Amino acid sequence: MNISKSYKKLLSLFAALLAVAVLLLGGCGADDKRDDIIVLYTNDVHCSIDDDIGYDGLAAYKKQCKEVTPYVALVDCGDALHGGEYGTVSQGEYPAELMKRAGYDFAVLGDQEFGYGLERLAALMEKSGAQYLGCNITYTGAGESAFLSKLLPCKTVTYGNVKVAFVGVSAPESIVKSVPGYFSDQSGNYVYDFCGASGQTLYDRVQENVDACINGGADYVIALTHLGTDATSSPFTSRELIANTKGINAVLDGNSPDEISCEVIKNAEGKNVLLSSTGARLSNIGRLTITAGGNIAAGLIESYPDKDGEVTRYITGIKEGLADRLKQSVGTSEVALTILSETGARLIRTRETNLGDFCADAYRMVSGADIALVNGGGIRADIAAGEVTYGDILSVHPYGNSLCAVKATGREILNALEMASRSCTATPGEGESGAFLQVSGLKYTINTTVQSTVETDEQGNFRAVGEKRRVENVQVLGKDGNFTAIDPDKEYTVASHNYLLKQGGDGLNMFMDNAPILDSGMLDCEVLINYLS
Repeated sequence: MNISKSYKKLLSLFAALLAVAVLLLGGCGADDKRDDIIVLYTNDVHCSIDDDIGYDGLAAYKKQCKEVTPYVALVDCGDALHGGEYGTVSQGEYPAELMKRAGYDFAVLGDQEFGYGLERLAALMEKSGAQYLGCNITYTGAGESAFLSKLLPCKTVTYGNVKVAFVGVSAPESIVKSVPGYFSDQSGNYVYDFCGASGQTLYDRVQENVDACINGGADYVIALTHLGTDATSSPFTSRELIANTKGINAVLDGNSPDEISCEVIKNAEGKNVLLSSTGARLSNIGRLTITAGGNIAAGLIESYPDKDGEVTRYITGIKEGLADRLKQSVGTSEVALTILSETGARLIRTRETNLGDFCADAYRMVSGADIALVNGGGIRADIAAGEVTYGDILSVHPYGNSLCAVKATGREILNALEMASRSCTATPGEGESGAFLQVSGLKYTINTTVQSTVETDEQGNFRAVGEKRRVENVQVLGKDGNFTAIDPDKEYTVASHNYLLKQGGDGLNMFMDNAPILDSGMLDCEVLINYLS
């Protein structure tokens, strides 16, 4: 059951510690006794340092819990180090340091954690102070993998006379959702694998580690996952993982924006497993309690008024040091530029939006290309009407990709549109895909009544498309201002960033063999600023 709004206000007012939840094992509700075990969890923070509860509120809440029971763990379920302006300007150092100061014990790697490169990731993992877990990442390359050397598949912790095992699982889609080039050798062969050959491949790997933990004496097994619940991620969703494994008591999840206070799902043996996820950007703290009586409960803490003074001072120092730079005006907008619908549904990954048009127009105009393509997953925040600041632009494009352009055939462009639109449905906000393309210099229709015939490889990269296509009536804007039907055999100049054109991000690999005709080094945020100003 969810915590009621009024009850949450009481929690905040009295600094209460109860997380209302569904119970697995019967008996009374979660009670705060000295030997209760509390696991606090976050996910998809995306470098948000003081939004909502903030890291200083999280640190204070952990300390408050430790006054009630000595057995408190703090874990993160991925995408903490990348995806926001404070991560971009510090190459992940600020969020990693805040994780350390908040006192994280364990964390898993989200797909965005890889965005700074694997060597930088290894340094950030160490700086965070957390032990990173991941049972489904393998490496077959030469030499040692810097970040894998700091990763454990699982870890069992003894709290009094109770052993709790934590098993880490990262998204098999990480290769295509991050920078595919990071996971391959100089010959272009993948040397990393996330057990993404099939759903069963992932389930078997997780089951092996769960069994090892139980055979090692674990009384409870908690899976820390960055899988999500989006249908487009099937068969690698957290719900599917639960349904195809046994021995896990609870799954704490990330990778989807959903707030799941507590959902009960049957595992492969028909036993109850708890699933919970906090949403994003520290809008909630998740709390799982293993009571002295053996009950397991989970729920979300929506607000917490207290702050840890030391962490607050560190955050203040970060903001003061960057205030002038982030507040620098780079232009104005007469209208709000958004990734959302009027009802608040996120459209940037399923539909055309005015902010998507703005970004794509910027790439086309700055580069002088015929066509521009920008993946919706790389456009992260709205821009309000009025003055636009450097910080606003960094929030939209926090990844530090660089402007590129290639020559591409109409057929390659058609394949990209088909791949990007394969998940769309007629309902706004459904069928999200980070690969969905916002475009400039093009117009087209997606016929959602046509089932996608796109074929992908084991890593999720584009392989082929069948005869029937759902992207129809594709037209290209000419120099004369008129649209004409795209010619599959004609070459066009296409602008985007290195993530898409050179690294095949989001599985859009059809341009990777095309030699760049522009490789400027201009960062994605600079492209928007130059166009705006």
